[in-house]
Amino acid sequence: MDFHDSDKIWMQQALNEARKSADFGEVPVGAIITDGSELLAAAGNCPITSLDPTAHAEINVIREAALKRNNYRLSGATLYVTLEPCIMCMGAIIHARIQRLVFGAYDPKTGAAVSRYQIGSDSLLNHSLIIQGGLLHEQCSGLLRTFFKQRRS
Repeated sequence: MDFHDSDKIWMQQALNEARKSADFGEVPVGAIITDGSELLAAAGNCPITSLDPTAHAEINVIREAALKRNNYRLSGATLYVTLEPCIMCMGAIIHARIQRLVFGAYDPKTGAAVSRYQIGSDSLLNHSLIIQGGLLHEQCSGLLRTFFKQRRS
């Protein structure tokens, strides 16, 4: 799968957001949204600290980008996230009309973009998007592995 030249740079920024989440004891997932070469928003996972089960990195960054754009539609935007989104997040991505999703680590248990479900590319909904997975996979999955290993010890 071909990634754009700037994709690694954007995913590195998403990884930085994931690291910030880990510093607060959250599962290290980070996300950013771009509009062409412009960064619209950056956010990390925070359901534990915010006491909000919907406070996944994707939801947080979509909310921030929509406020910045002053529009609940994010047409033409690209979402970079360090972990394949879940069902809830894929629903939000569809509703926001995001054009492209780029993720790092695959999630074989709950991944809703390609691993478990194919939301957004299965032609069952009113919006489809470009989905590309595996960018900086080792770095993204390594961050998650390290986090959970430390939690278990």
